[in-house]
Amino acid sequence: MHRDSDRHKLFSRRTAMLAGGKALLLSALVGRMYYLQVVESERYATLADENRINLRLLPPPRGRIVDRFGIPLAVNQQNYRVVLISENTDDVEGTLRVLGSIIPISDGEHRRILREVRRRRRFVPVTVRENLNWEEVAQIEVNAPDLPGVMIDVGESRFYPHGEETAHVLGYVAAVSEAEVTGDPLLELPGFRIGKAGVERIYDLALRGTGGSSQVEVNALGRVIRELSRQDGQPGAEIALTIDFDLQKMVTDRLAGESAAAVVMDVHTGDVLALASTPGYDPNAFNKGLSTDDWKTLVSNPRTPLINKAIAGQYPPGSTFKMAVALAALEKGVISPSATIFCPGFTRLGKARFHCWKRGGHGNVDMTRAITESCDVYFYEIARRTGIDRIAAMAERLGLGRPLGLDLPGEKDGLVPTKDWKRATMDEPWHMGETLISGIGQGYLLTTPLQLAVMTARLVNGGYAVTPHLTRDKVSPRATTPRPAPRYKSIGLSSWHLNIVNEATKAVVNGPRGTARRSAIKEEGFEMGGKTGTVQVRRITKAQREQGLKKNKDLPWKYRDHAIFVGYAPVHSPRYAVAVLVEHGGGGSTTAAPIAHDILLEAQRRDSARPGNTPPVSQADDSPGAAVKKG
Repeated sequence: MHRDSDRHKLFSRRTAMLAGGKALLLSALVGRMYYLQVVESERYATLADENRINLRLLPPPRGRIVDRFGIPLAVNQQNYRVVLISENTDDVEGTLRVLGSIIPISDGEHRRILREVRRRRRFVPVTVRENLNWEEVAQIEVNAPDLPGVMIDVGESRFYPHGEETAHVLGYVAAVSEAEVTGDPLLELPGFRIGKAGVERIYDLALRGTGGSSQVEVNALGRVIRELSRQDGQPGAEIALTIDFDLQKMVTDRLAGESAAAVVMDVHTGDVLALASTPGYDPNAFNKGLSTDDWKTLVSNPRTPLINKAIAGQYPPGSTFKMAVALAALEKGVISPSATIFCPGFTRLGKARFHCWKRGGHGNVDMTRAITESCDVYFYEIARRTGIDRIAAMAERLGLGRPLGLDLPGEKDGLVPTKDWKRATMDEPWHMGETLISGIGQGYLLTTPLQLAVMTARLVNGGYAVTPHLTRDKVSPRATTPRPAPRYKSIGLSSWHLNIVNEATKAVVNGPRGTARRSAIKEEGFEMGGKTGTVQVRRITKAQREQGLKKNKDLPWKYRDHAIFVGYAPVHSPRYAVAVLVEHGGGGSTTAAPIAHDILLEAQRRDSARPGNTPPVSQADDSPGAAVKKG
């Protein structure tokens, strides 16, 4: 009995302990459930929604770029791409083999696709090829039953409808590199492109726009079930250029086959109407992805298609610089316009001879004849009298030797040497012989075609500091906001001195002895003025000179002279300035001047044929309308 009683008590105690433990556990469970479902209900509801709803960033449409008349130069077009969803096919490699019989898939692409398939979840699409043409899309769709997991996707891609004709102005877009990631989430989107050169680069932020967002419902694996809401982003701004595309095309076509550059600008407003550099390149290739072989071809080309020669090519200005030397001499008063200097074909400085391009010499020449016939001896002498520092100061006032602030990346400074410059860079004194060489636009002097066009504009617009620009304004789609007429200050040149130089440049083209007389525009009212320039790229020895110089056409291309011409039209009321440079083109009168003739004639014809093609004329700060009257 005693043992039974003890067992009963032991059992009762254990039962009570077990029941108490269960009650404790149940209480803890109830308490935890209350905590999760009541106290923390809002928090976990939010987490559940965040796991169920994904917020995705949507890239905005990139802004268009148009010319001054609204002609599209850079647009967005549908980009057909073929993608592969591996979960929809039992044999990825077999599907790729069939697809490869329809569109070309290289071994490298094949390996890349398989690598991405292994890395990604099976329901995530992998891009096989982009930028398919319509025929390729149709072939894939027709063979869809044999291509499980393959589908066509449609996106947007940048497109340049005029390719090489506008490449150096517009630049191009390309994929974002690691160094260019700035924290902007748009830059991390697959396939997002940013501006890498030209207008695309300078105005990249404005052209990008702002991203939109999309809320999508996903399952536990991350698969999209449906889109819940969408908020489209703000498209990029539309950029309106000052470029006249039809004139740009004409200029590019006229330079075709040459390593050359040309700039056309309005001498009063600074509008750049054409800016061409040849040879060019196809900017669409950079957007699609340039192959290694194509890149090597571009960078190894001796005619440097990737360099915008109009703003980044630096060349001695040759005889086109003589106008700056003449103005410096007149301003210092070292010579009068009617005073003559005798040219026997050379001049001496110590034991050195400095030759004129004309072996027999020009005889007695005054300033007008010296510019008209481009007498070197005359400019050797007036450069010696004037001094390099005064010549440099005049050149800088005319826009040479410093960036002009054009809204394009990569503009070069050029170089206008001085005594202080040589001492600072070479730790050597300046020599008088270097002044003589500078007097005919050679030696250390370097300019860009854009600077030469600006120099010409300042000479013929009455001496106002016109500066070039390439964009009229950033405008929204289907709206135009022309740039207001700029106001330019005088660079302080005597109108009498300017008239002497400008009358001489008229005679260069229209006079009986002018170096560019064969390129004169014969149409009444369309006549042009200008100045030729020929730049040596090799040193000519005394022996070579005595034996007789070979003609440019008989020399290897890289040893031929550069050909330059700067001009303006019409001569009675200048409005257009042009600078043409042809690398290793030979003589300025034989190669560059005929090109300038065609360009200025076309510019004027387009102006007279299109009444709406008249931008506002700038007014000088100190004399309204003076720029037009003095031009």
